[in-house]
Amino acid sequence: MRKSKERLQSFPIIHKNECKGCNRCVIACKTHSIKLSEDINDIGYNYACYNGESCNGCGDCYYTCPEPLAIEVHIPKKKRTFKGGN
Repeated sequence: MRKSKERLQSFPIIHKNECKGCNRCVIACKTHSIKLSEDINDIGYNYACYNGESCNGCGDCYYTCPEPLAIEVHIPKKKRTFKGGN
């Protein structure tokens, strides 16, 4: 049985202090799971925020981001099940 908060698909992790608020990830996200924050990060930009509600794990936000450290995609490990045999 899996825990209710455990995700089985990929999802983005946004590092707010690397984001320059270009809005590319917001536009690229087909499920509207990313928006620009009204807050400002340490380098003076409104940064992207991931809400996680409807993310499909496609990675489009990662591929469109011009900042190499702003978005990473977390890929959950699959739990292995072992079957006894013989």
